[in-house]
Amino acid sequence: MYLRYYGWKGDQFTISDVIKPIAQDRNVNVEELDYYTKNYAGWLQTIYRVGGDLELIKKLLAAGVPVMIEETFHFDENFWPNDDRWAGHYLLINGYDDQNRKFLGQDSFAGENKWFDYDLIDRQWQAFNRVYILVYLPEQEATIQAILGDNWDVDKNRQNALDIAKQETESDPQNVYAWFNLGSNYVYFDENNFATQAYDKARQIGWPQRMLRYQFGPFLAYFHSLRTDDLMSLVDYALERTPNSEEALLWKGWGLYRLGDKQKAIESFQAALAAHPNYLDAQYALDYVNQN
Repeated sequence: MYLRYYGWKGDQFTISDVIKPIAQDRNVNVEELDYYTKNYAGWLQTIYRVGGDLELIKKLLAAGVPVMIEETFHFDENFWPNDDRWAGHYLLINGYDDQNRKFLGQDSFAGENKWFDYDLIDRQWQAFNRVYILVYLPEQEATIQAILGDNWDVDKNRQNALDIAKQETESDPQNVYAWFNLGSNYVYFDENNFATQAYDKARQIGWPQRMLRYQFGPFLAYFHSLRTDDLMSLVDYALERTPNSEEALLWKGWGLYRLGDKQKAIESFQAALAAHPNYLDAQYALDYVNQN
């Protein structure tokens, strides 16, 4: 939908053949979308950042740049007993109405040209660290850079997002997403002990059942802070909810390898590759373990 705005002629299957070759794959992450645009729609530019806000979206729209965000979605039916129905998906925003405080969005579930309340968007966006994806023409880059300011720099953007998450944990200490975002931003800086402390708080409050289908910072944080038992608990829980999650299978493999079970680690890496044949992290893990 986003690429078509610029005249791209493909469809969802053109993209899924590359980044989601197995139809049962439940998630396409931001990094995969970024990879596809850079490698298969190379006449366009793309970036993604975190810690966005409503005013930033409006400035980008006013400059003629649609904005894609990842946000919360709720299913209409249960898929298991006591299902919280929480899920994530992408929304393309291409207009706004300040008088009525609404964004115009293109939504694969709700439909085309639907209006969404500003405050609702912000609440649902927070769950994903307020990540935003921009696809644009090369000649628009200087304008976008000026709008983003210091958020153009990836490291500074993450620091800004970390500061926002800290402020939100202080102003709303029971907000699970504020704590989760704090952990994820610490992971970016390899501050894994701080990250696990934030994730511990988010776990205590209780994050949505499918959270680890979409975001994987806790796997990295608990692994690198040597909390392998916590890692294994998380990946097992994630696989109960999403049995073919290549990310959970990957980190289960690394946990098993650390615990000394090389053969089961290999099997888990192989399962990750079966779930996503182009998953380079799983191929690296398999090669590494086979050579050591």
